[in-house]
Amino acid sequence: MQPNNSINNTSLKRYYALDALRGFAILAMILSGTISYEILPAWMYHAQEPPPNHIFNPNLPGLTWVDIVFPIFLFSMGSAIPLSILNRLAKGLTKTQIIFYIFRRGLLLGIFAIFLQHIRPLTINKTPTTQTWWIALLGFLILFLVFVRWPKNQKIRQYAILITPIAWVAASILVCVINYPEGNGFSVLRSDIILIVLTNMAIFGSLAWLFTKNNWLLRFGLLGFLIALRLSATVQGSWIAVFWQASPIPWIFQFDYLKYLLIVIPGTIAGDLIVDSLGIYLSDQQEVVNQSKWWSLRFYSITFLMLAICITLLIGLQARLLWQTSLVCVVLCLIGWFLFINLTSKQERLIKYFYQWGVYLLILGLLFEPFENGIKKDPATFSYFFVTTAIAFFLLIIFTVIIDILKQRQCLQLLIANGQNPMMGYVAFGNLVWPILKLTHLEALILPYTHTPLTGFLKGVVYTLIIAIFVSLCTKLKLFWRT
Repeated sequence: MQPNNSINNTSLKRYYALDALRGFAILAMILSGTISYEILPAWMYHAQEPPPNHIFNPNLPGLTWVDIVFPIFLFSMGSAIPLSILNRLAKGLTKTQIIFYIFRRGLLLGIFAIFLQHIRPLTINKTPTTQTWWIALLGFLILFLVFVRWPKNQKIRQYAILITPIAWVAASILVCVINYPEGNGFSVLRSDIILIVLTNMAIFGSLAWLFTKNNWLLRFGLLGFLIALRLSATVQGSWIAVFWQASPIPWIFQFDYLKYLLIVIPGTIAGDLIVDSLGIYLSDQQEVVNQSKWWSLRFYSITFLMLAICITLLIGLQARLLWQTSLVCVVLCLIGWFLFINLTSKQERLIKYFYQWGVYLLILGLLFEPFENGIKKDPATFSYFFVTTAIAFFLLIIFTVIIDILKQRQCLQLLIANGQNPMMGYVAFGNLVWPILKLTHLEALILPYTHTPLTGFLKGVVYTLIIAIFVSLCTKLKLFWRT
């Protein structure tokens, strides 16, 4: 199947399953950072940072739910690229204007990454004081005013014309007057590495899609070159190794970041499939679907099967039950093959394509598992890229079934709202919730009750839920961050 990107302006709309996937990733990321350390089982943390000491061990293979969060977010970013750019092409923008938009978006995300790291409490002071917490809160407010996209209200827009430039000036002054523990002030070298990687993927993933939007073969050819470069870069002293480690601007770009295109580019394939399906959704929604008992049972079975494959991978690869995990996954995938036969509507065929791509990438990832001494997040292995991308496809199937086929969007509304405003959630704990807990002394009251595994986990759940509700409220008020 080749992409059909000739979608017209009237058929472009949000794909809520993708929003839900992005929201799931960002909330899981928040949860992983707010649960108690040292006391939970190893599978509740990064596989290479086991409890109780959480000392990084690059030689420790395995895969936990925490390890798949970032790849899922990268995948959702890749999937959104065709929808975002085609929306602008449909409005009449030229390719040159699109390229300008891509670099502008990357620049904003890069600035976001640098400013955020400068206002984090532990960056400002390794042992935060009351002043530190107030500065962190002020940083959140400034960040909010700099990046918020105000609702389309004429009165609000009039004030925004003044507020946004003032906020930019305030941000510049703030990061210049803070004296950091290293003894220096503002530095472009001080940045959030996750957001720097996202900056690179937003730029190079978008450019890769733009120049291959009608040719999947060419797009996958780019992955072939990338794999060759990454393998040859491991040969010490080779010109490719020297090239791979060089960078004219290492604070914002390194060739090594391009390895994450192994996740983002398959994500763009999912995005192309979504775009192709969106053109028919409006007509499909008006059809009367014969929801027999078998029809409902089939899609509930698909949902549980996708979940079973994901859980099997997480348990088996972390426990190092390699051939057993591969065998069980093959059996589950064969069962899935029967469930995806004779699907008729456009939405149903869409999840079938997702499934085919997911199974292909899963098999590829499992075959790569012994290579590089087992699956690892850091240093990331080929198995890690392909298995986590397969998991992202399977989760996208689950959300698509629930939202578009079973018509139960309200069940995932919290995920959808957070997925539409992800960067706000990413920042909210460190620069909003945590400072408030410290300044009100609530954290001192909470911590004594979170020394058991259950309460340590529940603490993270409650903090994550508070952030999710806050972001959901901002989304409802149409206060989105432009990142």
